[in-house]
Amino acid sequence: MAVIYSENLSKSYPVAVKEPGLKGTIQHFFRRTYREVKAVQNVCFTIEPGEVVGFWGPNGAGKTTTLKMLTGLIYPSGGVLRVAGHIPFERHPDFLRRITLVMGQKQQLIWDLPTLDSLKINAAVYGIPEKEYQRRLAELTEMLGMADKLKQPVRKLSLGERMKAELLAALLHHPQVLFLDEPTLGLDVNAQVNIREFLAEYNRRYQATVLLTSHYMADITALCKRVIVIHQGQLIYDGVLEGLLERFSPYREVQIELAQPIADELQLRQDLNHYGEIEAIEGKSVRLMVQRQTLTATVSKILAEVEVLDLTITDPPIEEVIGRVFTTGSVA
Repeated sequence: MAVIYSENLSKSYPVAVKEPGLKGTIQHFFRRTYREVKAVQNVCFTIEPGEVVGFWGPNGAGKTTTLKMLTGLIYPSGGVLRVAGHIPFERHPDFLRRITLVMGQKQQLIWDLPTLDSLKINAAVYGIPEKEYQRRLAELTEMLGMADKLKQPVRKLSLGERMKAELLAALLHHPQVLFLDEPTLGLDVNAQVNIREFLAEYNRRYQATVLLTSHYMADITALCKRVIVIHQGQLIYDGVLEGLLERFSPYREVQIELAQPIADELQLRQDLNHYGEIEAIEGKSVRLMVQRQTLTATVSKILAEVEVLDLTITDPPIEEVIGRVFTTGSVA
């Protein structure tokens, strides 16, 4: 049975419209007009127990709105939604014990108190017995490498340590479902790696279900086999990460190392342009984007007609694929 079930999930907001100037202000005061903003439109997906799923989309795509509906913070305007066997917006205590929401831009820890004090408050809120609290605290602290940091005021922790402390507080009640909204936002490379390794280990150890949003490509590629892509409030892809390349990028990247130095770059561009789209020329190296359906024939022509020292064929970087998805909002 799916842990998360969403069918035609939608959310719309009425937004007041005001004309500029004094006249517009007076009209806005006495007789307001509104326009409807469709933040999320008919989104359907299911997530099975233990899955780690990436949730992608540009700013304003509807990711955070969807997460807020999944966690019961806001009501959906339409559709059917169930998480861990509950309707989220009913905010049933058993539902709240089964989930957690971590937002990289928000904090739950008390700024001037040691992390340990906030953890004790969380344990009391969730009714965790003292012996169980100590066991969970020791286990999570070891996993996060935070044993020597719990007695320091939160404000004296580094950004990476603070994020670890936030995760510790969010996972103290051993939630079944983790909603993570930009958990590595602003962290340095080493801190990002530490957070990813911890989340992977937590998922492996407890079979927790994870829905992760992130603008860092490495977060998704390191943790998620499946991705859901949302654009302008609509779901445009749901499948394996590798499938994005096949579905949204009809090109392969061909890297050519020429046998001779480039004498005339303009002439070279004219000579090579009919093989594919030239992305870059650097030294004796040329990068082309070639359509998949003509790849074999094009490479054969290049090898026959151009003095080539080496030739490499790869998929375009995943960043370029996602950028194309976000720009077009449809299959390329």
